[in-house]
Amino acid sequence: MLIPLTPSHHPAILRIWNAASHPDYPINERLLPYNVIPTTGEVVEGRVAIHNGEPAGFVLAHAVENGTLGWVSAIAVHPSAQRQGLGSELLTWAEGWLKEKGCKRIRIGGNLRPFLPGLPYVMRENAAFFQKHGYQFSHDQPYEYDIARSLKDYQPVYQKPAHAELAPMQIGEEPRLLDFLHREYPGRWEFEAWEFVRNNGRPSDFLLLRVDGVVHGFCRITLPDSERPIERFYPQRLPQPWGQFGPLGLSKAVRGQGLGGYLIDAAALHLQSLGVDGCVIDWTALVELYGKFGFKAYNQYISLFKVIGE
Repeated sequence: MLIPLTPSHHPAILRIWNAASHPDYPINERLLPYNVIPTTGEVVEGRVAIHNGEPAGFVLAHAVENGTLGWVSAIAVHPSAQRQGLGSELLTWAEGWLKEKGCKRIRIGGNLRPFLPGLPYVMRENAAFFQKHGYQFSHDQPYEYDIARSLKDYQPVYQKPAHAELAPMQIGEEPRLLDFLHREYPGRWEFEAWEFVRNNGRPSDFLLLRVDGVVHGFCRITLPDSERPIERFYPQRLPQPWGQFGPLGLSKAVRGQGLGGYLIDAAALHLQSLGVDGCVIDWTALVELYGKFGFKAYNQYISLFKVIGE
């Protein structure tokens, strides 16, 4: 039996996920509520599977207004109740709900407030479950990565340019960030910045790259007391204090001048100055690029999609 998922089920969801998932990907009382709050224009719905009178599995589905891509952001069945059809029942419900919302394509993970960018590679045996239900590996980008390193002994890689500087955004500078993103990175990164401002995020959690005084780049950071939980990047295998940075980007006008390298370098040094040791750059395919700064693959994810309509 499936019943609507409500906040009263959060303790059961934590229990189910942490029993069913790999130990590298635990969720807690801070991460879960943050991830189930709908972003602007988003609808989130879930179901809980009841087995022998107790919650034994759950699924969360996300859709956006007038969007054709939907997400199954989380699905799990407690090990004691697996291989009894509950996972298939939950996934079938989620697909039906997303189809009703007008979605034509479904992604496992990778939603606007993701639990995971995709299926963890260490849980790749579960890919067979999704493939049985018609999901396929992404042909364009089958794998995504989190990369990480300790910043304790980080040394500068790039010399600071005389005409450029990366510094925390100040109160009142939010319009500069939003204008930059609207011009250079319209889409998800711009939307996430708008959500950050709406949620009264700390301005200094965005770093602005100024070239001759004009904003030409940005980098978002996450600390243990940031607006978004640091736990969503699963840093538990890294030394504390934890930190994260990304996304980051440059304007088209200044690319090819070495400023991308300086931006990465300066972001790492900034986090180091704040006392961060274990640092994550999440959800990227640019492992070779960040390897130049001592970052190595930390987590690997499989991108899975299913087409449900034309």
